[in-house]
Amino acid sequence: MTKKKIVVAITGASGAIYAKLLLEKLQQLSGQLNEVAMVMSDNAKQVWQFELDNSDFDNLPFKIYSKHDFMAPFASGSARFDTMVIVPCSMGTLGRIASGTSDDLVTRAADVILKERRKLILVARDMPLNLIHIRNMQTITEAGGIICPAIPSYYSKPKTVEEVAMTVVNRVIDLIGLENESYRWSEE
Repeated sequence: MTKKKIVVAITGASGAIYAKLLLEKLQQLSGQLNEVAMVMSDNAKQVWQFELDNSDFDNLPFKIYSKHDFMAPFASGSARFDTMVIVPCSMGTLGRIASGTSDDLVTRAADVILKERRKLILVARDMPLNLIHIRNMQTITEAGGIICPAIPSYYSKPKTVEEVAMTVVNRVIDLIGLENESYRWSEE
């Protein structure tokens, strides 16, 4: 298996738990990874601190790039990052990606991933959706992106908030293409 180079972008939508659990899971699966790079918006840091009552994103073993650092390796297709996950993905970020507006490192990296025909996974975290959101999701899907709404499953009978959120994270891990032990429907 070829080791993956992944960018994880965190925006200011509610749902910091998804980002936290994904990053922890990527640490556990580090043997399948060549590199994980991170970029966080200022709002993402505030939401993380508010929702999770900590700043643990500062303690992760992954390099965090400034949202204005256009010299980050994944701002160019030549760096060959094969997957980008935006988790949670705000509708504002989703809209800027859909319109091709590369005004920060998150949207520039997403644009690069799409133009290079690599894997872009947007963990959209908003509801209800208006027609603009739906059309933006359609545009990104037609461009090759994957919309993975943060909608948990319950057939594994999760008992805690973390277990509920992990049902979404496990789907993201599957979409990235990493080997992962998780609940599978109708499998022993």
